[in-house]
Amino acid sequence: MLEVVRIPVLSDNYVWLMHDAASGETVVIDPAVADPVLAAAAERGWTIGQIWNTHWHGDHVGGNAAIKAATGCTITGPAAEAAKIGTLDRTVGEGDTVRIGTHVATVMEVPAHTAGHIAYHLADDAIVFVGDTLFAMGCGRLFEGTAAQMFANLGRLGALPEDTAVYCAHEYTLSNGRFALGVEPDNDALTVRVAEVEAARARGEATVPTTIGQERATNIFMRARSVEELAQRRAAKDAA
Repeated sequence: MLEVVRIPVLSDNYVWLMHDAASGETVVIDPAVADPVLAAAAERGWTIGQIWNTHWHGDHVGGNAAIKAATGCTITGPAAEAAKIGTLDRTVGEGDTVRIGTHVATVMEVPAHTAGHIAYHLADDAIVFVGDTLFAMGCGRLFEGTAAQMFANLGRLGALPEDTAVYCAHEYTLSNGRFALGVEPDNDALTVRVAEVEAARARGEATVPTTIGQERATNIFMRARSVEELAQRRAAKDAA
């Protein structure tokens, strides 16, 4: 079994620390900063051997160099963004695989938030690390790509088994949910979920990971019926 630990950093980022007890291996996904990650690993007696990056933004790779200096770990990231992530040891693209112990993650290219954004899907463990592509009840801004790309991405991710745990990199759930209610006010599942999220956040609790099943039911971007509808919803959210 894999253990995944949430490390809250900066204002709303999550860094993920994944450990395989059988092999003793530990992977960091998208370290925005180093010190809290190194502390979380040390607290558990874990040794970081790898970093997996989903895209080049500083709040996803900012801790790479310091973690590598402290641990000697290997850093893997998107081949299409290698020029922007100077710390990479290995570059990967669609269909490539990375491992933690005997657990295999397949790389999915999901460009739109950035031009070379990737996700890591551990099918046998029902886990996907999506960076800033898919959020709980939301999706990433289209900084370097198109609505058509995001529509395709969300279609691919939405086709994964509904029990797949989705590990995104930000706590945006409450604002996403409140916006979504304005778009689908008659969605009963969405109404219930937003109430649950409001209660959780009032208690200071995190709301991710989410699941593919939850997103199918309540994510207005994944539920968009066309590229045009997704683009319209994304533009409205950007302006909100």
